[in-house]
Amino acid sequence: MTNSLVSAIDGVITYLAKLVDTPKINYKELVILSTWLQTAFEVYILRRQLPCYERPLPPPALKQHVSKETFTKAQSYSKDKTRFALVKLVFDQFLGWGLIKLGAYAGLWKFTGDLLSKVGISSSRVTTHSLAWMTILTLISSLPGLPWSYYQTFVLEQKHGFNKSTVKLWIADTFKTYALAAIIGLPVLAGFLRIIDWAGRSFVPWLMVFLIGIQLTLQIVYPTFIQPLFNKLEPLPQGELRTKVEELAGQLGFPLKHLYVIDGSKRSSHSNAYFYGLPWSKHIVIYDTLIKDSTVDEVVAVLGHELGHWYYAHPTKLLLVTQLHLLLTLTIFSIFINNQSLYSAFGFDPSLAVTKPQPIVIGFMLFQLVLEPTDAFVKFLLNAETRRMEYQADEFAVQLDKKSDLSSALIKLHITNLSSPHNDWLYSMYHHSHPTLPERLNAMDNYKGEKRLKLKGVQKDEVEDEGKKDL
Repeated sequence: MTNSLVSAIDGVITYLAKLVDTPKINYKELVILSTWLQTAFEVYILRRQLPCYERPLPPPALKQHVSKETFTKAQSYSKDKTRFALVKLVFDQFLGWGLIKLGAYAGLWKFTGDLLSKVGISSSRVTTHSLAWMTILTLISSLPGLPWSYYQTFVLEQKHGFNKSTVKLWIADTFKTYALAAIIGLPVLAGFLRIIDWAGRSFVPWLMVFLIGIQLTLQIVYPTFIQPLFNKLEPLPQGELRTKVEELAGQLGFPLKHLYVIDGSKRSSHSNAYFYGLPWSKHIVIYDTLIKDSTVDEVVAVLGHELGHWYYAHPTKLLLVTQLHLLLTLTIFSIFINNQSLYSAFGFDPSLAVTKPQPIVIGFMLFQLVLEPTDAFVKFLLNAETRRMEYQADEFAVQLDKKSDLSSALIKLHITNLSSPHNDWLYSMYHHSHPTLPERLNAMDNYKGEKRLKLKGVQKDEVEDEGKKDL
């Protein structure tokens, strides 16, 4: 039965591979057209959002909490960010279009081959050639973005009072980011290519195991070796906050191993809190800015929301969704892996798609270009799911009897971060993984489910439903 299913799937893939490998499909022009359409759509969404920053008053849910001065600052900050995003979006599109139109992908493959030959490395060493090509292509694609990053940090964020970084720190962070990308990314890419070369047409399950293993490894490696390169994590000092967080974690059965405070103020005045780790060993990280700007009960309420994500297994569910998306992507790639028309359309020798040793990295990069516009649909679906999870985590905090503290904490975060009070519905659906603050406050006000959660070691009396209680 299993062999029959595998044979049937292989037959479908073979049929589809022949169907899409035809000179009638000009993949280069298809990619150019689809990316311009995607950019036009994203420009349209950003332009829909701009009029929201001209509204003179905050929404009713925030009217009593946001001063006129803060509202004006938030509108100005959001307008500047959106205009920046709009200009950078167009710049990135022209850069990508230029690389395709000028034949940079094929030209760089020849250039890196010649370069390796000059230093005595044979062109038959396809993995080495692939890594060199990918490195240079990545640098050419990403280096033009550095001035934009600098402007965003030292002009836009500085103008609105958020930037706490220095030029020296920014340069160090940039260097570390590129170094980590090389140290981690190149070996992973080498393993990626080797597995496909070894497994042939049956590479999908083997590659899935490899990539899942990499993700689990990074879960362990990141907090120990990578995070300290950028931020300092210290144990949260003994005191009321630590006591209440540990008490809440214990009552919920949350496997808390470490409780940290991170020096987020080193770079920005934005606030956050999160948890990470393996199922049996979790770590909670609280930004020092959140502690500074909030009361103890408000911080605990924010963590109550975060623990709601854990309680409902949201990280695990999102992980499964991303793995299914990865599985689908790799399966579709198996259809295009030997597509000579795809190689030819971008200026490569079509024989590279079918001869050994095959430069698989070329096919995968070109396939990514073809598939990229579909990411817009995935983004809509994923944001819809994460917003549902955010509502559910808010409801969890309400069940912990922390509605008032969570509401005030969210309002403070909104004010501190100068978040826009008004959002176009389409813009929000496409760009926001969280519901807007008015939506979250209204949802908590209208919550009519179970009001109290039974906690370990705590006897809770039944109380009246307070779902309609005003803030």
